[in-house]
Amino acid sequence: MRKATLIAVLGLVALAVAQDQDFSKVQIKVTKVSGDIYMLQGAGGNIAASVGEDGIVIVDDQYAPLADKIAAALKGIGATDKPVRFVINTHYHGDHTGGNAPFASGGSTVIAQDNVRKRLATGGKAGIPKTMERDQPAAPKAGLPIITFENDVTVHLNGEDIRALHFPAGHTDGDAIVFFPKANVVHMGDDFVTYGYPFIDVIAGGSVQGIIAACDKVASQLANDVTVIPGHGQLATLSEVREYSAMLKETSAAVQAAINQGKTVDQMKKEKILAQWDAKYGKGSITPDLFIDTLYNSLTNNKNAPFVKHN
Repeated sequence: MRKATLIAVLGLVALAVAQDQDFSKVQIKVTKVSGDIYMLQGAGGNIAASVGEDGIVIVDDQYAPLADKIAAALKGIGATDKPVRFVINTHYHGDHTGGNAPFASGGSTVIAQDNVRKRLATGGKAGIPKTMERDQPAAPKAGLPIITFENDVTVHLNGEDIRALHFPAGHTDGDAIVFFPKANVVHMGDDFVTYGYPFIDVIAGGSVQGIIAACDKVASQLANDVTVIPGHGQLATLSEVREYSAMLKETSAAVQAAINQGKTVDQMKKEKILAQWDAKYGKGSITPDLFIDTLYNSLTNNKNAPFVKHN
């Protein structure tokens, strides 16, 4: 796989991406979602923002070089002069946490699940074993979350009870899905994306089973008319989350059946066992062959030891 493609697929290392991309050309698009909740898109993961009289809470912060543009876009919402008081990370990847340090230096408090801080502090390996691995450098101290939680945390601001709930072993082992109950909005992080087959960081404790569990639990708890902010892509509905979960179950079953038959990963790829799903989900950065690798590693629990220190 070409280096540029690998970087684009993983979205893991903010510095590596910054070296390959001219962030001066990135524009921040702001979309009103519901009530006081907005979605910001630029480069990297989608940002959710609660903007009100108590200040601003954002979920994820993309890359460090975009922090000023993101801050400017936030100030343009209702001409607010309120500060970004809190940043909530959905997981540790650099396209979602790269802006932690600049926002923290501006007075924001960064909040994340315990494993997010551990992985940001130590660095280590990330990706799909043997197929798509890379080093994840440790984050600067200024970019580490100041408040961490094991299961959940709630920020009471702008009339919202903004709740971040840990879903283990999904996209990574530190995933948080963030709920805005008053506005009837949920930010799913990279447990739900709309670009096709998902990237699952198996080495960092992710698994297809965990993502399925997260999607199914969210779908069972929320109203059918909830607005879903995906980790990447456009606003979605709960029916799309259910369809995505069904795809993951079906593709997992196809790979598990092949495993039970004693087939190798190469045989699965040659037989194109995911062909019936490829037309809809196989056109993104995670190719059908990469997704077979992901499913195989996830189903066989084939991953490296966690928190491998980056040299």
